Amino acid sequence: MNEAEGLRQRRPLRPQVITEDSPAQVAKEGSTYSSKVFRVTFLTLAASLTLPLLGVSLLLDSPIDPQPISLKEPPLLTGALEPNVKLRKAERLWENQVLGPESIVNIGDVLFTGTADGKILKIEDGEIETIARIGHGPCGSREDEPTCGRPLGIRVGPNNTLFVADAYYGLYEVNPSTGETKMLVSTKTPIEGQKLSFLNDLTVTQDGRKIYFTDSSSKWQRRDYLYLIMEGTDDGRLLEYDTVTKEVKVLMVGLRFPNGVQLSPAEDFVLVQETTMARIRRYYVSGLMKGGADIFVENLPGLPDNIRLSSSGGYWVALSALRPNPGFSVLDFLSEKPWIKRLIFKLLSQETVTKLVPKYSLVVELSETGSYRRSFHDPSGLTAAYVSEAHEHNGYLYLGSFRAPFLCRLNLQHV
Repeated sequence: MNEAEGLRQRRPLRPQVITEDSPAQVAKEGSTYSSKVFRVTFLTLAASLTLPLLGVSLLLDSPIDPQPISLKEPPLLTGALEPNVKLRKAERLWENQVLGPESIVNIGDVLFTGTADGKILKIEDGEIETIARIGHGPCGSREDEPTCGRPLGIRVGPNNTLFVADAYYGLYEVNPSTGETKMLVSTKTPIEGQKLSFLNDLTVTQDGRKIYFTDSSSKWQRRDYLYLIMEGTDDGRLLEYDTVTKEVKVLMVGLRFPNGVQLSPAEDFVLVQETTMARIRRYYVSGLMKGGADIFVENLPGLPDNIRLSSSGGYWVALSALRPNPGFSVLDFLSEKPWIKRLIFKLLSQETVTKLVPKYSLVVELSETGSYRRSFHDPSGLTAAYVSEAHEHNGYLYLGSFRAPFLCRLNLQHV
């Protein structure tokens, strides 16, 4: 080591003197100032959002009084429920010519459906004809629905007569040739002390003697179906109408949004879709278990609407909203949080909330025992939207909708 290097190594370190104007001090003070500004801004924004929400929650009334509902974890979307895009193979028919064709039947190759503008339509050789109206105009708005009428479930009875459940007016028989309508059960007449506010679906015995139908609620009307779901009201019923004696009997009570109904092929039981609980109930109408009830399918992957027979001896179930698993199910999240539901409907309308619910169209086929056979999906509802029913006819699946302005038709040989 030379002398110069030794001197450099022995040179003492000079202490760094920090003055008031040093960069480190300026940076520190700047950081402190920025932090203060951030905290003040954040707290101001939080207060500006929280205080109005608090005021709303205290001052405004909620239109619903929900109770906590316990749902099981949704089934995994695997196996027969594996997501796919098979519903996107469907073709849209009569777009912007049929509004909300909820339910579909056929007599031969002639189709019949009821629409959101109160009409009962016949579709023959591609031509659409209005054959009947139960209500009267004007139609088109939420306020108009009770007078306009809303035909929902529709079935074919003996002698090719149509039976129709109108949500606001009652149970009707319609002559498809003349358009003549005959009231069977009026919503103006209480049944066992409880009014009929939301007739929904029906199923008919082969001899036409018995009609089984659902009344979704005595409190909420069809136009408030979202309130019914979110409140979890348990005043729905399954009823029976005898076309000979003209008597109406209550078969089941305490149902949470009973929706679609379907007689078994042997006509020994009726299946009832319980929408709010995402399950299918079974009520025995004949045999050793007559008058008894049990669960046919528990914990469906979505909220069920209508149910119809499949050619394989099982059942087609249309699901209007998905409970994704894996994934986040907003319906399951809210089910046990009534305070959030109250707040939502203090701030938002039903129409707004409906738009916020993810669109996902799903149809599943069940076996005769209730196991999953297959499923058809349309994520985001790009082709088939708001599916309410799957009606099988001549190798095709006709898809009804409670909102879309069209019917869909899926060729079952191509999926």
